[in-house]
Amino acid sequence: MKNLKKHLNNLTMEMKQIFSILFLINSFSTFGQSFNEDKTTFTNFVKRMYNAKPFEGVKLIDDYDHQYFISVISLETAKYSNPSIMNRVAQVKSQAQANVFFNGSVISSDLIIKTTEQKNNDSNSAVVETIESIKENALGFTQGMELLINFDDLSGKRMVFIYYREIKKETESKQ
Repeated sequence: MKNLKKHLNNLTMEMKQIFSILFLINSFSTFGQSFNEDKTTFTNFVKRMYNAKPFEGVKLIDDYDHQYFISVISLETAKYSNPSIMNRVAQVKSQAQANVFFNGSVISSDLIIKTTEQKNNDSNSAVVETIESIKENALGFTQGMELLINFDDLSGKRMVFIYYREIKKETESKQ
């Protein structure tokens, strides 16, 4: 009888320890889920926005207390045999778009008009060819761009990459 009471006492202590550990694990997982909840909500919003009206380029998106910069790139999947190469190209193009947005660029344009004359036995004719050359140069450094999501577009022929960066976070000042 004495051994039975001692055994039940030990069992009760072990059960208390197990419940304490389970409670502690549950509280950590609850905080962990809420940490990414804002990002998940934002990701779903941006994907729905893209699917409703596809676009490429950059946008600023205002949330309640956040402002985000997004850069959207879509690449044809048939052109890339290796997914890592496609990911790298998307990252570089996204950084280039962000750089132009934040730091500006210099665009130069040249218009070349070329005229050639063709002679036939019966008549002469002139052919005018117009060539326009546009160059864009940008200097700067863009940091902090993170891949938010990548997915196949609705046609299934292109992969969409959406990179983002938080621009500012409103802070509540209590006075």
